[in-house]
Amino acid sequence: MMIRCWTALLLAAGVCSALGSRAAEAPAWPDTPLARLEALALIQTLNAEILSSNSATLTLEHWCREHALADPAVILAHRTEQGSEAASEGVSAAVRADLEVSARQSVHYRRVELTCGEQVLSVAENWYVPARLTAEMNRLLERTQTPFGKVVQPLRPHRETKAADLLWSPLPDGWERGAHAPAGADASPQPLDFPMALFEHRAILYTPAHQPLAEVHEVYQRGILAFPQPQLPH
Repeated sequence: MMIRCWTALLLAAGVCSALGSRAAEAPAWPDTPLARLEALALIQTLNAEILSSNSATLTLEHWCREHALADPAVILAHRTEQGSEAASEGVSAAVRADLEVSARQSVHYRRVELTCGEQVLSVAENWYVPARLTAEMNRLLERTQTPFGKVVQPLRPHRETKAADLLWSPLPDGWERGAHAPAGADASPQPLDFPMALFEHRAILYTPAHQPLAEVHEVYQRGILAFPQPQLPH
């Protein structure tokens, strides 16, 4: 997967500003070759786990619990736009085609930060068809901080990924050929400079009958690594 620099620049201008008061400090890791390799391994591990899962929310909750990011390890969805559920008029033709709805059918929109404790793990956009959910599900989405993935669990949805992109690699291009040396290889390394956004997914959630429920765009944040640098056993 190629790193999309232009996407990262857009995220720096848009997503990072949306994090507001919940934006946590970067993980306190040293900038060493080992730390960079560990960061890459962890990013790709979570990336693969989400790609193979039917629920990004449940995968993040498991990650939060396993890495002791919060106790209890509960994922909450914090809206970043007030009243965004009524944004049907701004839904693109491409999204409507993905959701298999006409221009007259209602499509709701939510933009949220998925958090575990103090850590922002993901910034997610969600376009969903309210007519395909129950009244109680729509109420929960409009009035609570319950993530979409948990709300629709009774429908037994499955997830099909449209795109998955790495936004940052801890290792520079050509590192394996000795073309570049990671920064911080000296005896007194500086802190590793984690960017806010690490990788992103676009996916569609379907019912067991393959009817689209929602389209999601998720940008996974550096909060997923907000724990001490792992120590390999000797």
